[in-house]
Amino acid sequence: MAFAALLSACKSSTDSTGALRGNLHFAGQTLVEYQARQAARAGASQVLIRVSAVTPALSQAVDRLSADGISVSLIRDMVTLVRDAPRDRDMLVVADGMIVAQGYIEAMAQSEGNALLVADDSRATAAFERIDAGQRWAGLARIAPDLLFGTLDMIGEWDLELTLVRAAVQAGARRATASQDDVLEGRVALVEGQRHAELVAHAVIAGEPQLAGHDGGFEHYALSPVARMIAPVLLRSQIPAMQVRVAAIAMAAIAMVPIELTWGATGLVMLIVALMLGLTADRLDMLSLRPRNDGWTAMATPIMAAVGMALADGGWGGVQLALLLGVILIADRLGRTGAARPWMIFTPGSALMFLLLASLLDSLARGVMMAIMVATLSLGAMLLRRPAA
Repeated sequence: MAFAALLSACKSSTDSTGALRGNLHFAGQTLVEYQARQAARAGASQVLIRVSAVTPALSQAVDRLSADGISVSLIRDMVTLVRDAPRDRDMLVVADGMIVAQGYIEAMAQSEGNALLVADDSRATAAFERIDAGQRWAGLARIAPDLLFGTLDMIGEWDLELTLVRAAVQAGARRATASQDDVLEGRVALVEGQRHAELVAHAVIAGEPQLAGHDGGFEHYALSPVARMIAPVLLRSQIPAMQVRVAAIAMAAIAMVPIELTWGATGLVMLIVALMLGLTADRLDMLSLRPRNDGWTAMATPIMAAVGMALADGGWGGVQLALLLGVILIADRLGRTGAARPWMIFTPGSALMFLLLASLLDSLARGVMMAIMVATLSLGAMLLRRPAA
């Protein structure tokens, strides 16, 4: 059953600045923006954010979410909520400042009817709202339309989230219990200040599965693992993915200088670093739940790497290799490599390592010819292992 999401950015943090919890920096964005991306990834068709005031940070978050195709709107009063909330879909309610691991949100999204995520009462959950003698609400609930609008009709000035939770408890809502380990390690947490937000972000990122991308070849086996180590550090330093992507393009452009000066090995090494930075930018997008960038900025670095290899050779062999790599690059980036395994995909990173070794052995021309042969075999593997229509 389709559902919408109701978030809140009304409560102040414990920081001396008095910033809203929803405006705290979390995983490269505001906390409420991260919550919205979690809900959208789980399948929410619409995101409503209840606010006490429309701040610049909230407006910018809405603009970024809308640019990524997420339907989001700000709700300032109960009348607007009653008007904009869908009457034919359940509502996924996330507590103000609450971070819940994506797995729990996905599980809640697949259920129907009234449901609550709860945690056992303990010292670790003391900040959570108590719902009975043994359990506390872990900040995530799914509310059916009849219960939602029945509660909104009589809510008055009461706390919206807690009133909905109490109504769900009285209605006998199904309960899912969060793991105590997830609570202790911060993957289910109520974020109350910026320092706490940074610790929780680190725990959530570390707990997420290492999703595989489409990259094959040297990128898959060597550069991507390095990118996975660097990306969390950059994320905690609040460095956006676009800045890293621009740095990758700049590095690739600078690499053309030593290549033109016949310092081939130096230029090839710089191109390898540029590819690693590009993969790091992809990883930053993934960690912040943003859609993967497949536009020209993402393609620029590997294309420039292919051009650099053509310049390093200085002949038609280099041009042929660059064209073959361009075809493989597009197929790999779009996930159209059939059933070819990563080691069968001769990516620009693989070709750079191939030519770097040949350059160190002073046989670049032979290296280019052999790279052309390997690239041709790679294309053949991608075609022959493609599933039959």
